[in-house]
Amino acid sequence: MADATQDGLSGHLTTPEFATGPETRGIELVPDTERGGSPRSLVCVWATPSVSFLSISVGATLVAGLGLSLLQVLVTAIIASSGWVLVGLIAVSGPVSGTSSSVITRAVYGVRGNKLVVGLYGWLLAAVYISLSWSAASLNGMGLLGRFGAHGSTLSTLAVIVVIVAVTSVLAVYGHGLIVASYPYVIGGVTVVLAVSAAFMDPYADLSYRPAEPLSGLALAGAMTIGATILVSTPLSFINSPDLARYLPADTAPWRTGTATALGGAIPGIATTMVGALLATAPQFDMVGDPMGAFSVGLPTWLFAVFTLAVIASAVALNAMTMYSAGLSLQALGIPIRRIPSTVIIAAIGAALTGVSIVARDFTTAVSALLQLVVIAAGPLIAVFATDVLLRRNRYNGAALLDDSPGSPFWFRRGFRGAGVISLIAGGAASSLCVNTTVVVGPVAALTGLDLSVPAGLLVASGCYALLYRADGTAGAAAVPIPHPRRQDER
Repeated sequence: MADATQDGLSGHLTTPEFATGPETRGIELVPDTERGGSPRSLVCVWATPSVSFLSISVGATLVAGLGLSLLQVLVTAIIASSGWVLVGLIAVSGPVSGTSSSVITRAVYGVRGNKLVVGLYGWLLAAVYISLSWSAASLNGMGLLGRFGAHGSTLSTLAVIVVIVAVTSVLAVYGHGLIVASYPYVIGGVTVVLAVSAAFMDPYADLSYRPAEPLSGLALAGAMTIGATILVSTPLSFINSPDLARYLPADTAPWRTGTATALGGAIPGIATTMVGALLATAPQFDMVGDPMGAFSVGLPTWLFAVFTLAVIASAVALNAMTMYSAGLSLQALGIPIRRIPSTVIIAAIGAALTGVSIVARDFTTAVSALLQLVVIAAGPLIAVFATDVLLRRNRYNGAALLDDSPGSPFWFRRGFRGAGVISLIAGGAASSLCVNTTVVVGPVAALTGLDLSVPAGLLVASGCYALLYRADGTAGAAAVPIPHPRRQDER
């Protein structure tokens, strides 16, 4: 990493770390001499998942699919945005530990238990997420080419996939420095394009819209809880937030890191959700069945082309973040591989799955159905992690966490920490009882019509972990507490 100084105005490094080439560091500790920047640099990074076409589509679904009014959508979006608080809370463990989330969670599950969690959720599902996002981006790219006469040939399809995979891979391989330095421009450009496109579409929207059959009582509560679950599934899936914060100075005030992360995701998420909700009030558009088609009707040809490129760019930016963390997760499994090769492996798997999903639509449907159930694990995972940060008072010793030998202070009992594993299972069980999806309807959801899978999973997992925190008899010692350095805002 190149020597760098902090730019107090922008919060970025004045000499970007990617200037010397791709990031070679994996889960190893980030030394103090190679840290810099400000938490403000995280705002645009975490705006990436929210400034997306998916958020617009979900907002439209809340109106046209679930029957909510605009005010009810706004309330639902604000409630769901609270999930970003948890993302911000776990992000504070990055600077103090100097390593990735896939290593930090050894303090929660033990060295061996953590491998199971990271292998299934942090790596395998990451590849599936990447492939689905690439599939959507590739289909949009092929649709754009079709407007210019290149109609769905095998060669053009392959070319679109290769370009999208290549650009994403470059971002992920160059890593943290390029992500932090380039995302303000990427997300800024995407935001401008979405805003201009929304302005062109706005005359079709009906600000006085009222549902033909307004919901009330239990029906309204059910629709809002289902909508909130859909929306909150985005922040709850980002258990990797420490990965993007670990290059900040160790003495960075935790509240600054947490606030920048949470607000970066929450505010754009509410705004883009409302854009989709507003456009769903236009009777001319089918924002649920064919949202891209709606934009193709409402926008001039030239602007629709730019809009499509912006949608693809946002998907690439999101996938680069996911691929970056997935590469770190592969290392945390104990596989002797460097970060760049591990990232390339993720790219290859994601590309292969992308090709399959485009050819076999049933595959995409099956995987999409599977992802509806991810919230059963995502909520408890982030809840247990966040509770550990609070109970441990964010005291993580990165060097001790990287020791994965049987003598490690985080080995616990046979490599497993009962408190974390039991809490995760309990939270998942509680969530599954309350889930309400097109795939599975839990008994509580069937009885009430509500989808309480997220609050049930969060509360049960967090409560169990708090009760069992010291049950191992080693929680205090295994924390290997380190004194916090004086923070920047205390000097």
